[in-house]
Amino acid sequence: MTERLTLAQARRVAVAAQGLARVRPERVTPAHLLRTIATTQLHQIDSVNVIARAHYLPAFSRAGAYDTALLDRLAWGPKRERRMFEYWAHEASLLPLDLHPHLRWRMAAADRGEIGWGSLRAYAGERRAEAMALLDRIVRDGPLAASDVEQRQAPGGWWTWSEAKRVLEWLFWAGHVTTGTRRGSFERVYDLPERVIPAAVLALPTPPPADAQKALVERSARALGIATESELRDYFRLKPAESAAAVTALAADGVLLPAAVPGWTDRAWLHRNARRPRRVEGRALLAPFDPLVWERTRTERLFGFRYRLEIYTPAHKRVHGYYVLPFLLRDRLVARVDLKADRQAGRLLVQAVHLEPGAPPETMHELEAELDVMARWLSLSAKVLPVHGEVAAEG
Repeated sequence: MTERLTLAQARRVAVAAQGLARVRPERVTPAHLLRTIATTQLHQIDSVNVIARAHYLPAFSRAGAYDTALLDRLAWGPKRERRMFEYWAHEASLLPLDLHPHLRWRMAAADRGEIGWGSLRAYAGERRAEAMALLDRIVRDGPLAASDVEQRQAPGGWWTWSEAKRVLEWLFWAGHVTTGTRRGSFERVYDLPERVIPAAVLALPTPPPADAQKALVERSARALGIATESELRDYFRLKPAESAAAVTALAADGVLLPAAVPGWTDRAWLHRNARRPRRVEGRALLAPFDPLVWERTRTERLFGFRYRLEIYTPAHKRVHGYYVLPFLLRDRLVARVDLKADRQAGRLLVQAVHLEPGAPPETMHELEAELDVMARWLSLSAKVLPVHGEVAAEG
């Protein structure tokens, strides 16, 4: 039987599934951060650092002002403290350790040269010996970054920096190495999985690919609450045949329930444990790479919010700004905020605010309160709001 939801109900299901429905805690503990990663299933990694690095922002949106050193220890700390690992999931991602077995099929496919960037696949075949030579060096000498290879190579050697990075990235795709740590410049340092990932995790059985893909789609459904098959597929970047088989199996098991939402042309699926709140109370600034908004078609269908990242758009052609964060108030995206952390001056620069049509009267009050929380989190002493004329209403 198909469950019928209004668009507002679907929005609340999605917001609640993403851990954004409740007022945030006063004090953030490691348990709150672990709950965040268990809720979203991954934090996307990106090099953009206009406000803070992208992987720090989803936890801020859900937990509030927290010590980023806590997340660093969970991701890159001593082995006994680690609760996350890096791999290619949605994109480059931080993932909970219990997902490691469910991504080994992808590592094996990369090792066979079946997936991965085109230029990397040669290292699975005719150039494999070169990759294995670099792996042997990591086994023998310890963790290695691409810049280490550049700095230590002999004159006239066959390595170049870009060559070393490609080899290391293939080894990473194929699961031969993982991220040992990140240097101050956020450069990835590669190491053997057995030196980084707890032995109990590596000892977990490796499921067959179809079972692993089914598990990934179940995680996607749990994180999204309600979604179409294409959205379930996108979360962990599965292929259509992989997600279709997984959805069919999960529906047969009663894990996914068919649902219909007015205006949605594709069938929706509800996770059987999805909360269906009558009201949500959350408030959050969302990174462009936040899983609530990263799938832009879904964002527009759920919230009526057409969202594009304009970093690579020439300045004179930008509509809303350089690094624009949607502002979630309860179950609606009510504003777009172009932000920049001016660390040298200790200021959070609010370069523009665009209110959405129908934004409630309290939007600016709630936004200013949220900006105060963000400034404190970033250890910035002041926030600088735009002049009145730059606070624009969308028409």
